[in-house]
Amino acid sequence: MHCSSTRALCHLDFIDRARIVGESSSRLLYSYHSAFEGFAARLSEAEAEALRGVHGVIAVRPDRRLEIHTTYSYRFLGLGFGPTGTWERSGFGKGAIIGVLDTGVWPESPSFDDLRMPPAPARWRGVCEEGQNFDASMCNNKLIGARFYMKGHRASSDALPGGPPETEYVSARDSHGHGTHTSSTAAGAAVRSASVLGMARGEARGTAPGAHVAAYKVCWFNGIAIGGFRATERGITVVCAAGNNGPIASSVSNEAPWVTTVGAGTLDRRFPAIVRLGNGEVLYGESMYPGNETSTGEIELAYDTSGDAGSEFCFRGALSKSKVGGKMVLCDRGSNGRAEKGEAVREAGGAAMILANAEINGEEDSVDVHVLPATLVGYAESVRLKRYVNATARPTARIEFRGTVIGGRAARAPAVALFSSRGPSVTNPSVLKPDVIAPGVNIIAAWPGNLAPTGLPEDRRSVLSGTSMACPHVSGIAALIRSTHPNWSPAAIRSAIMTTAKTTDRRGRAITDGSTKAGVFAMGAGHVDPTRAIDPGLVYDIRTDDYVAHLCTLGYTKTQVFSITHRNVSCPRLLAQEKKHFSLNYPSVSVAFARGKAKRVVVVHRRVTNVGLTNSTYVVKVNAPDGVSVRVDPERLVFDGLGQMKSYRVFFENMRGLGKVKTWHAEGELVWVHEKVKKYRVRSPVSVSWV
Repeated sequence: MHCSSTRALCHLDFIDRARIVGESSSRLLYSYHSAFEGFAARLSEAEAEALRGVHGVIAVRPDRRLEIHTTYSYRFLGLGFGPTGTWERSGFGKGAIIGVLDTGVWPESPSFDDLRMPPAPARWRGVCEEGQNFDASMCNNKLIGARFYMKGHRASSDALPGGPPETEYVSARDSHGHGTHTSSTAAGAAVRSASVLGMARGEARGTAPGAHVAAYKVCWFNGIAIGGFRATERGITVVCAAGNNGPIASSVSNEAPWVTTVGAGTLDRRFPAIVRLGNGEVLYGESMYPGNETSTGEIELAYDTSGDAGSEFCFRGALSKSKVGGKMVLCDRGSNGRAEKGEAVREAGGAAMILANAEINGEEDSVDVHVLPATLVGYAESVRLKRYVNATARPTARIEFRGTVIGGRAARAPAVALFSSRGPSVTNPSVLKPDVIAPGVNIIAAWPGNLAPTGLPEDRRSVLSGTSMACPHVSGIAALIRSTHPNWSPAAIRSAIMTTAKTTDRRGRAITDGSTKAGVFAMGAGHVDPTRAIDPGLVYDIRTDDYVAHLCTLGYTKTQVFSITHRNVSCPRLLAQEKKHFSLNYPSVSVAFARGKAKRVVVVHRRVTNVGLTNSTYVVKVNAPDGVSVRVDPERLVFDGLGQMKSYRVFFENMRGLGKVKTWHAEGELVWVHEKVKKYRVRSPVSVSWV
C-alpha cells in the first residue's frame, strides 16, 4: 500500500505505528518526503480502510503491476529491428559521429555506456577535455569527445551583478540537463527499464544508437550562437532547432539554407490525468504524477484570485493558506514555471493542483512530474472548470491518473506542437523554414543524476518538450543516412529527409496544426520518416559555391558574405557567371509575386541526382497553389545510371492579375514519382506569396 498526505508520513502514529514497525521490520517499506509526503507499507485491508477515513490523507492505494512500454519515440518513427528494419539497414548509425553543441553532458548516464561500441573512427581528431568534475577517463567508445568553451560566457557574465552562477561547472559536465537529454535522444545506448516515476517504462534508445557522441558545451546560462557554414563546407551535417516561439508567424530561428531546421511534432503517447468535477463533468488533463493508475479522492477546489500578488498564477508566497490549505488549487498557467506553481501550492498547504492553460496555450499538453498530485488541462477545459468553480458554493474535484496510454484519444499524431516556431523567414523568404518536424513533445531521455531541471529540489523530471527535443531525432536520422551513404553531402542528406517526409498522420489524415490542416510554415516538408529517408530515390544536392551565390542574390555585401563564408567574393561577377538563372537547388520551393507589378511568370531551376535504381524514369505530378498556373519542363526524367543528374525548370504564372490580391499566400506540391517503383516518391512543398 502507498499512502500520500499533506502531512509527513500520513501520521503513522494514528494507526499504531509501533504495531506496524515492531511487528515486522519489513512492514514499513519506504518513507517519502521529496516528490510527496507519504509512506509504503504492508497493510491489511482493514488498516488501509482505516487510513482512508483519516483527515489529511489524500489517498491510500494498492500497488499494481504495470505492463512495460517503450520510451517510444523511436518506435513512433518506425525504427525497427530485423533485416528489413531501418536500424539494421543503416547499421544503427555505426561509424557516424554526432557532435552536440549544447549545455554539455552527464557522462555517467547509462545512455553513454559503450558496451559493444567500436573505437572512434580513425578520422576522429577530437579530445576529452578535463575540467571541473570531469576527467578524460569519463569519455569512452560511445562518448568519444567532450569540450567546453566559456571565455565569452565568462566575460559577459562577469559584467552582470553577482558574476557567474555558482551552479555552473567549468567543464563539459552538464549543469542544465538540456545537452544530456538531446545527446541521448540522438544517439543514446539502449537503457532497459527506463521510466519517469514508473511511467512510460521500457527500453530507451537514441535514434542512432550505434553512433558516437561528441559533446561540445557552448551554451551556458547566457548562451552563444555558432555558425554552421564552415562545418557544412567540410561535410558536416548541421541540424538546428526552429525555436519555441510558436504559433507566432515568422518566429523561426536558424534560417540559413545550409542548416537543417527542425520544428516539433507530437507523439500518440499520452499520460492522462482526468479531472472529475463534483457535478459529474469530466475534463481531460495530463500529468506524470504519480506513476500508477489511481485517484486523489474528492477534494474541495480553491481558486485564489483575492490578492494582487499573482495568487491566480500561484506564485510562491502569494497564496492564502486559509483559502487553499488541504484543497485542490486551480492555478493559471503563465508568468512562472509549471513545477514551481506546484511547489507554491504545497508550501501553502494545498493538497493537489490543476494547471489551467491560458487561451494562448490552447490545448497544448506539456507534461510535468509535479511535487504533489497535479494535472494540466487545456484552455477549453479550463473555461469549463472556472465556470463550475464560480457557480458552485463548494466545488469539488478528483484527479484520476491513468498511467501511460498509447493510441486512443491521442491517436491522431503527429500534429504540429503549438510552441513550435513558424515561418516564413523574415531574412530569407526564398527558402522555406522550418524544413521538417520531428517528435518534440514530452520526450523522455537521459538526465543528469543530481539535477532538478526547474531548480526545485522536489522536482525529478527527465521529460522535456521543445524543438530542441525534435532536433536530435533528426540528427540521429542524419547519422543513419550517413552510415548508409558515407559519401553523401549534408545537402543530399537534408534532401533525403525532406523529400520523404510525411504529410499525413498515423491514421492517414492530414497532419494538423491545432484544429486546422498544417501548412508549410508550420511543418515544412512534413514529419520525418527515417525508413524512406535512407532510400529516397532522388536527391537535391547543393555545392558550397551555390550557398555563396544564394547570399549574393539576397543582396549581401562583400563584407557580409566574407563574415559568413570567409571568402572574398565579387557578387556581380559570380552572378554574371550564373547567367542570371541562378536558383538555389533546395528541396522545397518558395516563389514571390509583387502586387501590382507586371512580372507574371517566375522560373525556378532545379537539379536532381539519381541515388535509387540504375535505370529509372520519373514523372512529375503537380498540385498547383490556388491562383497560380504551374508548368514543369521536362515532365519526365530518365536516368540510366546512379549518380546521374538531370535538370528541370518550373514556370509559375500568376493568374490573379495585377490588381489587389485578397490572400497573400498559397501552397502546393511538386512530386517526382518513379514509373515502376512507387516507393520512390520525391516530394517538394511549394509556397507562393504575393508581397
